[in-house]
Amino acid sequence: MRQIETSEVAPSSAPLSQAIVEGDLVFASGQIPREPDGTIITGDIKEQTAQVMENLSSILEESGSSLDNVIKSTVFLTDTEHFDGFNDMYAKYMNEPYPARSAFIVASLARTEIDVEVEVIAKIDE
Repeated sequence: MRQIETSEVAPSSAPLSQAIVEGDLVFASGQIPREPDGTIITGDIKEQTAQVMENLSSILEESGSSLDNVIKSTVFLTDTEHFDGFNDMYAKYMNEPYPARSAFIVASLARTEIDVEVEVIAKIDE
């Protein structure tokens, strides 16, 4: 098991790793719309989603993988009204065939001012 940490993503205050590599898989922790300097992006769901996907991309690249190798994603949104905007931006970062995906509408996320969190499992490039 190998821990992945990159300075391209702001560190979490929670006791967690940005990602863990086990075998040829990388398990990325849920990412929120936080810029590398720690600034939280709020408001527009497309802007929030873009930052989440950039964070995931940086973590996956650090592990030797990429968004192209995502097998499964799990999405947490705070409102069904965000689905269209989220999907529009998600599709700009993910290529077909799209990864398997689960999506949940939740009452709140750990940071109550944000509306999206995404975690992924990806295969490491050989």
